[in-house]
Amino acid sequence: MNTQKLLELDRRHVVHPHLPLDTQNRTIFVRGKSCSLWDANGREYLDATGGLWLAQIGHGRDEIADVAAAQMRRLEYFTTFWDFSHDRSIELAAKLAELSPEGLDYAYFTSGGSEGNDAAIKTARYYHAQRGDSSRTWILSRSTAYHGLAYGGGTATGFDDMKAGVGPMLPHVAHLTPPHPFRTWLFEGQDPTDYCITELEATIERLGAENIAAMIAEPIMGVAGMVIPPEDYWPRVSAVLRQHGILLIFDEVVTAFGRIGHWFAADHFGVTPDIMVTAKGLTSGYAPLGAVLLSREVGETVMTGHGYPVGYTYSGHPVGCAVALANLEILEQEELLSAAQRLGAYFAERIAPLAELPVVGEVRQVGMGIALELVADKQTRQPLPELPTGRGLADVIRDETGVVVRVSSSHNLVFSPPLVMTEGEADQAINAVATVLRRTRPDGTVASEGTQA
Repeated sequence: MNTQKLLELDRRHVVHPHLPLDTQNRTIFVRGKSCSLWDANGREYLDATGGLWLAQIGHGRDEIADVAAAQMRRLEYFTTFWDFSHDRSIELAAKLAELSPEGLDYAYFTSGGSEGNDAAIKTARYYHAQRGDSSRTWILSRSTAYHGLAYGGGTATGFDDMKAGVGPMLPHVAHLTPPHPFRTWLFEGQDPTDYCITELEATIERLGAENIAAMIAEPIMGVAGMVIPPEDYWPRVSAVLRQHGILLIFDEVVTAFGRIGHWFAADHFGVTPDIMVTAKGLTSGYAPLGAVLLSREVGETVMTGHGYPVGYTYSGHPVGCAVALANLEILEQEELLSAAQRLGAYFAERIAPLAELPVVGEVRQVGMGIALELVADKQTRQPLPELPTGRGLADVIRDETGVVVRVSSSHNLVFSPPLVMTEGEADQAINAVATVLRRTRPDGTVASEGTQA
C-alpha cells in the first residue's frame, strides 16, 4: 500500500492518544533494526526514545521473532485462570523472583503497565480487607505522576489535563508534592525531602493511617521528565509508610529491566516495595506483557479465601512469556545493564554543555534515561512555552534531523533509547537536539535553520 493511501486510512480510522483530530502530521514506520527506523517513504530515523521508554534490546531481532514463532506453533494461548498454567509463565515467574529484590516472590501477569497499576491498587486494598482492615481504601500518589490512563492508575496519575472530561474518578486518592528539586518553589524554602516527609506525615494524620492502603509512585518520575529524587527520599518515605502499615507500590514500568543501569530502580535506591509494577522492557516491546510482583506476605494474603480477584484474558500469555524469557536472556548475555551505565555516562558527558543554552534549565540523567528541562528564563525557572503552531520541539527535531526524541510533560526533552545504542548514535542524537535548541527562543519558537535564537 502506498504512503498516501496509508495516510488517508490512518486519518480516517485510527485513534491516536494525545493527537487532536485536526492534526495532519503522521510518521508511519514500516521497519526497524537496532536503533534505526524507516518510514513508508524509505526515510531512515534514529530512535532515541525506544518508542515509549522501551525497545531495550533494539528493533528487529531475528532471535526474538524465532522464539515467538516457535511458541505459537507449540502453544499459542491458554488461560492461567483457576488451576490452569503453562510452562512459560511458570519459568518467567521464577526468573522474575530470581532477579527482583529479595522477597518479591510472586508474579501476576498483565498485558501492560496500565493494567498492572490498576491491579496493584486493587491488590493493595484487597490485601488489607483480607486482613480485616477494610477501611484501608485510600491511595496516596503524587502530582505530575504517571500511572497510565485506565481508571485506577489514571486517577493516581497526577496530570489534571489527562483526567479532564471523563467524569468521577476512583475515590479515595490523594496527591502529594513530587520530589522535584529543580522546582524549588514547591518546597517553601525547605529541603525537598524534609518538606515531602512533613507533608506525607501530615496527610497520614489527616486521613488516618487506618484508612490508607498504599502509596503508589514511580521511583524515578518518567513522564514528568526523568525526575530523580534526592538520595534520602525513598528510604525516609519507606520508613514512614512501614511505621503506619501502609504498602509501598513501585511503578517501575519505565525504570525496570536495565533502563537506569539496574534490573530495577528499587535496587538503585536500596528500597524494597511491597508491590512492584513492571512492563515495557520486560519484552522490549516485542509482545504486550507486564508483571506485577508481590511480596510473599502480600501474595499469600490475597490468594486466600476465594482466590485473587484480578483477572485478564491474556494474563501469562505463552507467547509473551516466551518472548520475555528470551529478552531477559539477551539483556544478561550482552551485559546491557552495564552498557546502560556506560553509555549513559557518555551521554551525560556529551550533553552537559547544552546546560549553557538559554532555554535549558537542567540536565538529568540516570542510566539510559536522560532529560533536558526547558525553561523560558533560567533565573525564574519558568517552563518553556509550547510552540504556538502546535508542532512541538520533538516534531521539529524529527523533521529536520531524522532523530526521534520526545517532549514529555510539555517542557522536558527526553531521551530513552535502546540500550544497544552506540556512542556514534548518541552523538548523532545529541547533535540533532543541539542544532534545534540553539535556535529556540524563550517564547518557544524556533529560528530558521542556519540562524541563532
